[in-house]
Amino acid sequence: MSDLSSAEEAEEAEADLGEYDGECNSEGERHGHGKAFLPNGDIYDGEYEHGFRSGQGTYRFRNGACYIGKYLLNKKHGRGIFYYPDGSKYEGDWVNDQRHGHGVYTYANGDTYTGEWFNHNRHGQGRYIYKDTGAIYVGGWVNGNQEGEAELIFLNHRYRGKFLNGNPVGRGKYIFDIGCEQHGEYIHSEQDKGEVEEEEEPSFLGAPKWKASEITKLTLWTPHGEKTPSPRESSQPSLQEVSSEVFSPVRDAGEEDEGSREEEENPDQEDQGEE
Repeated sequence: MSDLSSAEEAEEAEADLGEYDGECNSEGERHGHGKAFLPNGDIYDGEYEHGFRSGQGTYRFRNGACYIGKYLLNKKHGRGIFYYPDGSKYEGDWVNDQRHGHGVYTYANGDTYTGEWFNHNRHGQGRYIYKDTGAIYVGGWVNGNQEGEAELIFLNHRYRGKFLNGNPVGRGKYIFDIGCEQHGEYIHSEQDKGEVEEEEEPSFLGAPKWKASEITKLTLWTPHGEKTPSPRESSQPSLQEVSSEVFSPVRDAGEEDEGSREEEENPDQEDQGEE
């Protein structure tokens, strides 16, 4: 995974640089509507207040990126749309130059995330749709990773349980459209210590594996929550029959595009190529 941070910088910090064509106040400050051609090749066309980019504006970066939205004291603040050089797009709330609040991110590979953001990261409740497989993750996020209670929806079944660092953990269940549920838990199997290289950290944790426990009819919903049917109400399909249809939720959904992961780890991709 490439490191983009060396090529990422913010918009031109000094708003009063470069050639300017627009309104000024009695003190000679840029105030009102104007257009600036900045020394680094960027162009800003929008509102100023006392020498700062404030209000509605359009900032075009020399690398092809473009931001259209609200500014406050030279920083993206309020509702805005950012078009990234790789073809991805974010439309939503900004606070102090960060994606923060509610927004929709469309990634270069066609995946989309709709939900809450905090300090530039997916954080809170959100929905991620994998374009290639059609799978949908609905649930919690922490610092850009799938974490907390969630539901992963596939074409003919869904998984409901807890996630941690993008992987399912602990107890959960698969709900099948054929009319039954498979209950069980995800456990982290230990790797063979002999397979671990000397340079690797000796955690010995492998990929989570699904351990099924029972098959039941669909859970009955009541105002007080879910009620699992008694063993007598259990449906007849064998554990092995349904188990054969179950795979890793993350693998079935499809890993996030490498570019989208870089986007979250290097949240200022919009600024690459600026000086």
